[in-house]
Amino acid sequence: MRCPRSVRRLVLAGVDEAGRGPLCGPVVAAAVAVDLEGLKAINRLGCLDSKGLSPARREELFEVIRLGSLRSALACSSAKEVDELGVLGASLLAMRRAVLKLGLELDLVLVDGPYPIPNLPFRQTALVRGDERAPLVGAASVLAKVCRDRVMLVLDRIFPGYGLSEHKGYPTPRHREAIRRLGPTPQHRRSFRW
Repeated sequence: MRCPRSVRRLVLAGVDEAGRGPLCGPVVAAAVAVDLEGLKAINRLGCLDSKGLSPARREELFEVIRLGSLRSALACSSAKEVDELGVLGASLLAMRRAVLKLGLELDLVLVDGPYPIPNLPFRQTALVRGDERAPLVGAASVLAKVCRDRVMLVLDRIFPGYGLSEHKGYPTPRHREAIRRLGPTPQHRRSFRW
């Protein structure tokens, strides 16, 4: 009697980025891969749109998502790449890096936003407001946001006086005034209006 061939499980990934709008710092992307059981667990967490969660809740979910996924990955595009490729190109590049860093054969990638990721060897669906519509994309948004916020805390220690730990590089009046007073750091995006 022959044993039945093992059936490969379905593997899905969600990918999102954080940091398109700031004047300073990288764009950070996260990819989260799950099987169907993992997808059910992510769905049970409810709405995971990082923008609607407190920093404490995002930190709490960061570990839950990482431990509950088959694999997760983080990747960046630098401020220099934002200047060279534009923020959209840099965002898509960071997302591509994150998905490929998973190192898994994926059946479907859910991408936040209206554009698919160029040169990705997997089937993908681009979802406008994907972080609100698909919990798997929302899970990726949480990882990306927590990671980027942590990067900005480090940059605040390296470049004191800009308030990066407070505003995370976004164009607040305090941040703009600091750029005028101190000049831009190497982490500031030269193509953005200060």
